[in-house]
Amino acid sequence: MPSSPVVQSFFAGAACSAALFVWYSKISGHARSQSVNARKSTAPRRPGSPPSEKLMDSCSLDQRMIRKAEGAILNRTSRMIIVVERCTNDHNYSAILRTAEALGVQHVYIIAPQCIQSTLTNGEDGTGDVGNVELKRSSGPVVKQATESEKRDRAMHHLYAQNAMEWLTVTDFEDTKSCINALRRDGYQIWVTDLGQVATCLTAEELSLKKGTTHGESLIPDKVAIVFGTEAVGCTTEMLNAADLRVYLPLRGFADSLNLSVATALVVHQLFVLDPSLVGAMGEDERRELRKAWYAKLASQRLLSARDKRHRAKLLSNLKACEELEKKKLAGQRLEEAQLIKLSKKESMRAELESIDRKLRIDSARAVKDLVENPPAPITDMRRADEHRTCFVGGNTKAKHGDAWAGMPATANVPVTQNATASFFRKLAASPNSK
Repeated sequence: MPSSPVVQSFFAGAACSAALFVWYSKISGHARSQSVNARKSTAPRRPGSPPSEKLMDSCSLDQRMIRKAEGAILNRTSRMIIVVERCTNDHNYSAILRTAEALGVQHVYIIAPQCIQSTLTNGEDGTGDVGNVELKRSSGPVVKQATESEKRDRAMHHLYAQNAMEWLTVTDFEDTKSCINALRRDGYQIWVTDLGQVATCLTAEELSLKKGTTHGESLIPDKVAIVFGTEAVGCTTEMLNAADLRVYLPLRGFADSLNLSVATALVVHQLFVLDPSLVGAMGEDERRELRKAWYAKLASQRLLSARDKRHRAKLLSNLKACEELEKKKLAGQRLEEAQLIKLSKKESMRAELESIDRKLRIDSARAVKDLVENPPAPITDMRRADEHRTCFVGGNTKAKHGDAWAGMPATANVPVTQNATASFFRKLAASPNSK
């Protein structure tokens, strides 16, 4: 039945009103979105505050390394300390340092440390000739049948550890007692890893029963030191007696223990799972000190040209050679004329190196001064973009695995030209506003 003119007019008016409402909602919504985006892009982020948006690495991202450093700083914790008591294997030692850095634990305490190069003598940086390298067991004896591949792997492991130490605060203690005293003084509870049957399993259920916590209470102390002992016998009796809690990781197989570095990685990760608030638990004063040190270090690694880097490396090599010549001379060995000439230049080379490093420190600090006070938005996901995923192996290894590795992102070695970090730092160091 046809509608009356009044009804038709009513529906026509209602349709127009609905259309106008939808149009207005879209316009006002778009305006609000623009306003929010404008605030996000113009409002400065307070240093130390969590980022408001997810930001990943990409080729188009400016200030990449500073943003990545800021992301690492915001995730660093000083509520947890890793303590390594009398580790006797340099492979484990270096792996633990790398694990601490990767998981964001800033402080590592080493009791009775051994030299990181103690089982690799006359070694290179992992990429050079290792033909004359001696590979030693952690107990001292030389590995007589060590292959070149094994020597190179050991050298690379040392290199990884040294790189990790650049971003960690490592404190050495001569004995267990002095470490315990330092932890007590700074208010840390001491949790010691132990395979004994009196230890508490590192699960939420077991910790709750042991500590008598109720739902919602933290299972992990406000400040905790997690201690790992030697590969053979674990932590000392002195450390076990000092423990506020002995803990172990649940295992489900015939093997009732793990490699030291593996155990460290799993236990520390489990602590973060049990208490996610450990992530980024660091005071702003400490964060600011890390910014000053890390930003300047990143700048110093990029301010020198390739030619200047080669010259500095040559100075370091010559000074090291001079030290060896002095040892020979003190031992009564006769030096050749060319060696004596090199030795006579030692002080001038040292002065030149000190001059280069002094200028580099000044330029680096100047380049990052404003960034320390106003850091950029951090990278919130530390995975690299495919274009930046370079594998750290030599040319011969790449050639050997060329067919199997073909087309993989890590072997592409895409050159970084857009927003190159080196150019960014050099412009800042040269800018009159940075002085």
